[in-house]
Amino acid sequence: MKDFKKLKIWQKGFKIAKDSYKITKDFPSDERFGLISQINRASVSISSNIAEGSSRRSEKDYYRFIEIALGSCFELENQLLLAVEFSFCDKKS
Repeated sequence: MKDFKKLKIWQKGFKIAKDSYKITKDFPSDERFGLISQINRASVSISSNIAEGSSRRSEKDYYRFIEIALGSCFELENQLLLAVEFSFCDKKS
Protein backbone atom coordinates (compact mmCIF):
# COMPACT_ATOMS: atom_id res chain seq x y z
CA MET A 1 0.00 0.00 0.00
CA LYS A 2 1.20 3.48 -0.86
CA ASP A 3 0.71 6.65 1.16
CA PHE A 4 -1.32 8.39 -1.52
CA LYS A 5 -0.83 11.83 0.05
CA LYS A 6 2.86 11.63 -0.85
CA LEU A 7 2.13 10.95 -4.51
CA LYS A 8 2.67 14.04 -6.68
CA ILE A 9 -0.11 12.93 -8.99
CA TRP A 10 -2.56 12.80 -6.07
CA GLN A 11 -1.39 16.25 -4.86
CA LYS A 12 -2.01 17.70 -8.32
CA GLY A 13 -5.42 16.02 -8.54
CA PHE A 14 -6.32 17.37 -5.11
CA LYS A 15 -5.36 20.89 -6.23
CA ILE A 16 -7.48 20.49 -9.36
CA ALA A 17 -10.50 19.67 -7.18
CA LYS A 18 -9.90 22.68 -4.94
CA ASP A 19 -9.50 24.96 -7.96
CA SER A 20 -12.62 23.55 -9.60
CA TYR A 21 -14.72 24.39 -6.57
CA LYS A 22 -13.32 27.93 -6.58
CA ILE A 23 -14.10 28.35 -10.28
CA THR A 24 -17.66 27.02 -10.09
CA LYS A 25 -18.69 29.16 -7.11
CA ASP A 26 -19.19 32.06 -9.52
CA PHE A 27 -21.23 30.11 -12.08
CA PRO A 28 -24.94 30.95 -12.50
CA SER A 29 -27.00 29.38 -9.72
CA ASP A 30 -29.25 27.60 -12.22
CA GLU A 31 -26.22 25.44 -13.11
CA ARG A 32 -26.03 24.08 -9.54
CA PHE A 33 -27.45 20.70 -10.58
CA GLY A 34 -25.92 20.79 -14.06
CA LEU A 35 -22.44 21.85 -15.00
CA ILE A 36 -21.37 22.85 -11.47
CA SER A 37 -22.22 19.41 -10.13
CA GLN A 38 -20.58 17.64 -13.07
CA ILE A 39 -17.37 19.68 -12.81
CA ASN A 40 -17.07 19.22 -9.06
CA ARG A 41 -17.77 15.48 -9.19
CA ALA A 42 -15.30 14.88 -12.03
CA SER A 43 -12.59 16.92 -10.30
CA VAL A 44 -13.04 15.11 -6.99
CA SER A 45 -13.00 11.78 -8.83
CA ILE A 46 -9.43 12.37 -10.02
CA SER A 47 -7.72 12.39 -6.62
CA SER A 48 -10.26 9.97 -5.15
CA ASN A 49 -9.46 7.27 -7.71
CA ILE A 50 -5.74 7.78 -7.23
CA ALA A 51 -6.20 7.41 -3.46
CA GLU A 52 -8.38 4.32 -3.83
CA GLY A 53 -6.00 2.76 -6.34
CA SER A 54 -3.10 3.19 -3.95
CA SER A 55 -4.82 0.78 -1.56
CA ARG A 56 -4.78 -2.04 -4.11
CA ARG A 57 -2.24 -4.80 -3.75
CA SER A 58 -1.64 -5.54 -7.41
CA GLU A 59 -0.16 -3.08 -9.86
CA LYS A 60 -2.82 -4.10 -12.38
CA ASP A 61 -5.57 -2.90 -10.01
CA TYR A 62 -3.62 0.26 -9.20
CA TYR A 63 -3.17 1.09 -12.89
CA ARG A 64 -6.89 0.55 -13.50
CA PHE A 65 -7.74 3.25 -10.94
CA ILE A 66 -5.14 5.56 -12.51
CA GLU A 67 -6.85 4.94 -15.85
CA ILE A 68 -10.22 5.87 -14.33
CA ALA A 69 -8.67 9.06 -12.90
CA LEU A 70 -7.37 9.91 -16.37
CA GLY A 71 -10.88 9.46 -17.75
CA SER A 72 -12.13 11.91 -15.14
CA CYS A 73 -9.46 14.38 -16.30
CA PHE A 74 -10.77 14.20 -19.87
CA GLU A 75 -14.35 14.53 -18.63
CA LEU A 76 -13.38 17.60 -16.59
CA GLU A 77 -11.56 19.16 -19.53
CA ASN A 78 -14.67 18.77 -21.68
CA GLN A 79 -16.88 20.35 -19.01
CA LEU A 80 -14.51 23.27 -18.54
CA LEU A 81 -14.41 23.85 -22.30
CA LEU A 82 -18.21 24.05 -22.20
CA ALA A 83 -18.06 26.48 -19.28
CA VAL A 84 -15.71 28.74 -21.26
CA GLU A 85 -17.96 28.45 -24.31
CA PHE A 86 -20.97 29.50 -22.19
CA SER A 87 -18.91 32.38 -20.71
CA PHE A 88 -19.22 31.02 -17.16
CA CYS A 89 -15.45 31.40 -16.78
CA ASP A 90 -12.48 32.27 -18.91
CA LYS A 91 -9.58 30.13 -20.04
CA LYS A 92 -7.29 31.75 -17.48
CA SER A 93 -9.38 30.48 -14.55
